Amino acid sequence: MTNSLPLCAIVGAGPGNGRAFARRFADGGYRIALLARQPERLRELAADIPDALLHGCDVTRRDDVRNAAHRLEADHGCPQVLVYNAGSGVFGSVDDVDAEAFEEAWRTNAAGLLAWVQAVLPGMRAAGGGRIIVIGATAAKRGGAEFTAFASAKHAQYGLAQSLARKLAPENIHVSYVVIDGVIDTPRTREMLPDRTDNFFLKASDIAESVYQLAQQPPSARSFEIDLRPYGERW
Repeated sequence: MTNSLPLCAIVGAGPGNGRAFARRFADGGYRIALLARQPERLRELAADIPDALLHGCDVTRRDDVRNAAHRLEADHGCPQVLVYNAGSGVFGSVDDVDAEAFEEAWRTNAAGLLAWVQAVLPGMRAAGGGRIIVIGATAAKRGGAEFTAFASAKHAQYGLAQSLARKLAPENIHVSYVVIDGVIDTPRTREMLPDRTDNFFLKASDIAESVYQLAQQPPSARSFEIDLRPYGERW
């Protein structure tokens, strides 16, 4: 590896938060690796990210995760920051959700996170530390009637992140969880909710700023959990 800049890997990169995370960390002096299930969609996301690294990865397949992490580290070194943004939005009540959808949500949100952390841990430990930031949701803290699969999976993800944080903090590996409470401002959500005003939505660039600052926290004052919501969100 010839580039000495720190590497930020964004798993589950998409046009909303994923793009905003990439831009903010790139502006902060990081090299960016974007990983998603459909790698052909990453080229558009990376159009304004200089020298972005693009890799396909299905987080529900452990072999996929291991192979992607190995290729990334072999070619570019271990990420100093891992942002786990992969999430499955399977919604429905107990009457609607089948076992396959339930398990898929769990594999994406919880098992995929475990697989990625296990893949990057040796490199972070060898480097003397690292940052793991998990992008979560309000469903991690409460289960709504129509969130049977999603809330269960996010609760599992939250508990896993908390366990990781307690285990890895003494090794200078800072694990944190971001509860996003609200709807992200994208063309798609604006189209779905045309009657909503600006203060109803979270701006991805503002979320990204908070996530970036989490990665800069010193050891003497670090957050495990932060929650982000727009002014108009009820809580």
